[in-house]
This record gives sequence, structure tokens and C-alpha cells, in this order.
Amino acid sequence: MGRVFVSLIVREARLLCRRPAELANPLVFFAIVIALFPLAIGPQTSLLQSLSPGLIWMAALLAVLLSLDDLFRSDFEDGSLEQWVLSCHPLSVLALAKVAAHWLFSGLALVVIAPVLALMLGLPGRCLPVLLGSLLLGTPVLSLLGAVGAALTVGLKRGGVLLALLILPLYIPVLILGSGALQANLQGLPVAGHLLWLASLAVLAVTLTPFAIAAGLRISVGE
Repeated sequence: MGRVFVSLIVREARLLCRRPAELANPLVFFAIVIALFPLAIGPQTSLLQSLSPGLIWMAALLAVLLSLDDLFRSDFEDGSLEQWVLSCHPLSVLALAKVAAHWLFSGLALVVIAPVLALMLGLPGRCLPVLLGSLLLGTPVLSLLGAVGAALTVGLKRGGVLLALLILPLYIPVLILGSGALQANLQGLPVAGHLLWLASLAVLAVTLTPFAIAAGLRISVGE
């Protein structure tokens, strides 16, 4: 299974590299939201700094959500999902590989550019490690939870709105913990609790969501 997992990640990486627009759209959206926000509320450094934790996490959440609608759609349209369901390999492992490749090429890139955009909002340099740590723990959870909704709505022609309605309530704990860790660090308070809870959510998501994604795909494929 390890060889199958790695092979599927390599396959997804090749497909994503052939469709650079799918990789660029969430990153451009993330950058535009943060770049335009100071123009809307003014250049006051103290105000931007106090709002930056919530703004960065909201922009990251929406950027991840934007990239999830097409996560399984191309595989559904070309019949690959049916082959996955009929395969002798566990569908949950195949789905986990798909989401892992998506996060490596989309979510990880978002994490990399986040510090530069955070500095635009006046976030102190001492907060950047917490920002990176919270995003590294939180964005995989967002991708895995979003993949559950994407699996359930993959057969719908216009499932983006339904996907948002299904997934946004599940994103609330990650949003609260991620922005809370950054806000606590900004105020000089301990952040270990927030990061440990995010790590716990990440472990639970990696452990449980592949089975939910597999069930959603079976429902969508009709097997």
C-alpha cells in the first residue's frame, strides 16, 4: 500500500502541474483578499495588526474552500473514481493520497506565502513561527474536512454552494483555534494550548476523514 500511495501522489502531482490555473487560483485569491483589506479600512498599523489573525485565517479558509470543488470532479468525469471504488486497494487510502497531493501543492504553498502577506498587515516578526505552525497544523484539517464535502457533492453540476454549506460549520473550530493562537501570541500570551488542540484535530482528521471520504465517493459513484 505504501508504493500505491506514493504512486498516486506522483500521478496527482503530474496532473496538477498540467493544470497550473487550479494551483494558482487559491493562492491569488488569498493574496488579493489580504492585499485589498488595508485599502478598505485604512493604513492604521495598530488596527491592521489587531485584525490580522482573524483576517489571515479567514482568507486561508476561503482559499482552501475555493480549491476543493474540483478535487474529485475530473476523476469522476473520466471514470477514474469508478476504478478506485472497484479496486482491490482500500478506497480510504487512495482518497487520502489524493488529498495529500492536493495539500502539498496547494495548502503548503499557501503556508509559504502567508508570512509575507502577514508582514503587509503589520504582524510582528516574532509571530511568524506561530503563524506557520498553526497553518501547518490547520490547513491539512481544512483540506481533509473539505474533501468529505467534495466527495459528497462531486456528482452535482453546481455543488459549490452545497459544499460550502456542508463544510463551513466544521471549519469553525479550526478557525477559532488558529486565529486564537495568533492573537494570543500577538498579546504575549501562551499559545501551546491552541497548537496542541490543532495538532489533536489534525491527528483525528487524518485518522477518521479518509473513511468518510471513501463513503462519500461510494455514494456519489452509486456503488
